Amino acid sequence: MNRLTKQQEEKIQDLLSQMTLDEKIGQLNQESVSIVGGFDVPFEELIEMMTDGRISQEEFEKIMSTAEQDYHEDDIRAGRVSSLMIQDPEKVNELQKIAVEESRLGIPLIFGLDVIHGFRSVYPIAIAEAGSFDTELFEKTARMAAKESRGHGVAWHFAPMIDVARDARWGRVSEGPGEDPHLVSEFARAKVRGLQNDHSSPGNYVAACLKHYVAYGACESGRDYNTTSMAPYMLYNTYLPPFKAAVEEGAQTVMASFNDLNGVPCTVNPFTLRKILKETYHLPGFVVSDANAIRECVTHGIASDEKDAGIQAVNAGLDMDMGTGIYRDHLKEAVEEGKVSMDVIDEAVERVLRVKMWLGLFDHPYVPEEVIGTYEELPAEHVALARKAAEESIVLLKNENELLPIDPKKKVSVVGELADKREEVVGAWSISWKEKDCVSVLDGMKERFENLEYFPCGGPSTEINEEEIEKAAKYGDVIIAVVGELVSMSGEASSRADITLPDCQREMLKKLLETGKPVVAVLMNGRPLALEWEAEHVPAIVEAWHLGIQMGNAVASVLSGDVNPSGHLASSFPVVTGQCPIYYNHPNTGRPGGKSKFTSRYLDAPYDSLYPFGYGLSYTAFSFEDLAVEEREDSLAVSVSVKNTGSRKGTEIVQLYMRDVTASIVRPVKELKDFCRVELEPGEERKVEFILPKQKMGFYNNEGEYCLENGEFKIYVGGNARECMESTVNLSF
Repeated sequence: MNRLTKQQEEKIQDLLSQMTLDEKIGQLNQESVSIVGGFDVPFEELIEMMTDGRISQEEFEKIMSTAEQDYHEDDIRAGRVSSLMIQDPEKVNELQKIAVEESRLGIPLIFGLDVIHGFRSVYPIAIAEAGSFDTELFEKTARMAAKESRGHGVAWHFAPMIDVARDARWGRVSEGPGEDPHLVSEFARAKVRGLQNDHSSPGNYVAACLKHYVAYGACESGRDYNTTSMAPYMLYNTYLPPFKAAVEEGAQTVMASFNDLNGVPCTVNPFTLRKILKETYHLPGFVVSDANAIRECVTHGIASDEKDAGIQAVNAGLDMDMGTGIYRDHLKEAVEEGKVSMDVIDEAVERVLRVKMWLGLFDHPYVPEEVIGTYEELPAEHVALARKAAEESIVLLKNENELLPIDPKKKVSVVGELADKREEVVGAWSISWKEKDCVSVLDGMKERFENLEYFPCGGPSTEINEEEIEKAAKYGDVIIAVVGELVSMSGEASSRADITLPDCQREMLKKLLETGKPVVAVLMNGRPLALEWEAEHVPAIVEAWHLGIQMGNAVASVLSGDVNPSGHLASSFPVVTGQCPIYYNHPNTGRPGGKSKFTSRYLDAPYDSLYPFGYGLSYTAFSFEDLAVEEREDSLAVSVSVKNTGSRKGTEIVQLYMRDVTASIVRPVKELKDFCRVELEPGEERKVEFILPKQKMGFYNNEGEYCLENGEFKIYVGGNARECMESTVNLSF
């Protein structure tokens, strides 16, 4: 499915033989729509301004509808443009017609866009969806996004974002599937399948673009765009596996990350781009820069000027320049001077043409007329899938005295500014949604609860209103406090040095609790938060993240008990911010953290997380018994009995971990190796079996070599990384 036919390959070579150097360089150039007149900024900056809250969605649409826009028609006609970022199907067809019918060689354009977690049908942010541990769901939501965007002419998604991220201070933790290499890898594989594998129609698939390659999630101190330094074994064992898995699954393209890795920006890094990605992993398509990243190599201090940056980037294996025009302006001269070979140019052009051919753009360049406008009203099945994803992503963190679920007939006070903000449900990097499709928490609660009143009371951007707090306490039998982060507080360029509840919200919770009424905290956030006080004082806590267009209905379903929560955390939650980065699968030290003074601990905080990776409660309870590990020739067969010991039907996420006790390099204290969702009726017991291939029990050393070493291994099975049954086995490979 990812291979071209002999005829298609021959057509690529025929085109290449006819192309002038200018036309070849044009295929390596992605342009942004230039906004001219009253708002003179590049299109990608305009999008960033909307996503980080500097302008609203409404302001963005007004600018786009009234500003004069330069779509580079003359450059397209001359073969100097390969790609644009547009989501208007009529404009896509207009520009595509220039490329196909008016340029000398008729090479189609490829239109790309950030479709991180849904196009029109926005589903949960990745850190939330990953908590469903549902690979089938990952694939389905990606397929839905592909169909919707292709109906608007967008055939290339800058997604999935598969950075392993262990520092919750980093804003972009919201865009990725968490801290664990195995879960992130499974997420990556599923997303690639969903985006790329439905070839039943040209309108059903897009090219995935894996980002950000590589180790962006390890930026120092959790500060966006910051430097990254790590030993080779850490790179190979933690940060590269999701990219390797996704390329094995057939991912067509990759986006190089902004950061430097051990002193070399990933944009100009031949080791990561050529040696690993292209020569070792065999990426079939091309590598694109992140926005403005080639120019930023001058700021990094590794290139003397833009021309030097462009030469380094293309020689390193970066095939397409996103938005700077550096390749367009400087590569021809660099070739003529012998600083870039024609072989390098030709290889890059081949890779770009190969993806366009694979997408069917040469045969089907236009958005069919009958498709235009299809998704102006969302299909019912898309809305249902967005809701299912939202429901499965909710994590119940605390439920003291079984305060939840709430009888829908009870009098409920909903408080908090965030409850009534439809625009806040979609999360960071959502750019194609419509407010009319969004269901706020208050909207959803009103539909499900018969006796409900809303009292804003306060929030991330408003002060506490004590009069409303008194009214809320007087009215409700229970208070639902919706608290957390605005969308602009997470995502790109939104790192936070303090990840406790922002502004006055903790104080609002204190005052609500002082009323004596039971309080449920519903969290809307794009990162793990430091919840030491909340975990101690608030009787029930629901982690609802930013769940997309169906957020309100999903939250109401869980709070009412119509849906039994099944989500588990894809990232550890710290007790306090100062613990960051904190993650379950850390290497051991010679003095592991403990009560003794001379151990790896803090004087003023616990050394362990508040809520560990894989953690999540249910309205029922589960027990694990009879762990058995059987050695086979090439694998371990691991089985455990899981029982629903409560009174409600529920779903448990059974997690398999291992530890290599003694090895030639220090190994993690636990490593996730497999997982499955198990739905059980009350009292039902089921034997769950995993097959762990021995080949997957090894590790990469500091030379990048994969090692399987004899010795003792511990096998763990449980409902989270902290609470597991344990068995020991000695293996000789």
